[in-house]
Amino acid sequence: MNGLFSEFDRLALGLGIEKIKTLGDSVAGGLPEPRADHAHAVADMALAMMATVERMDGELPIALQMRIGIHSGDVVAGIIGTHKFVYDIWGDAVNIASRMESHSLPNRIQISAATHRHLHDRFRLEPHGSVDVKGKGPMGTYFLLGRADEVFE
Repeated sequence: MNGLFSEFDRLALGLGIEKIKTLGDSVAGGLPEPRADHAHAVADMALAMMATVERMDGELPIALQMRIGIHSGDVVAGIIGTHKFVYDIWGDAVNIASRMESHSLPNRIQISAATHRHLHDRFRLEPHGSVDVKGKGPMGTYFLLGRADEVFE
């Protein structure tokens, strides 16, 4: 597992994505410095993470599966702690992203309609239907399949 998480660390660094450990193994785009392509960077990270899990699955004695959820929206970010400092984020967008993950399917990347608006022109997306999000009600979702410019045989 250390090899897998080390690979995720390498991917995050290469893509300029901030890892948020207090949420599990989560990432955020556009933090701490804003960037116009934040949703694209997170989508690329998600696709790379899935490819890594698929590649490493054959190297491990147990089968790996992963679900990823992505949502775009405002968050509050800051450093917490007095002894071991941790960078963390909070807010509605964090909760919705978590619900996108928990309501997804194994080995799929589920995104919200808000993220779809950022990605639809450069990524291949498949409608997945509506998910009942606690405190929000039904929300439209999509699966992120890949970049639009990828060539498939």
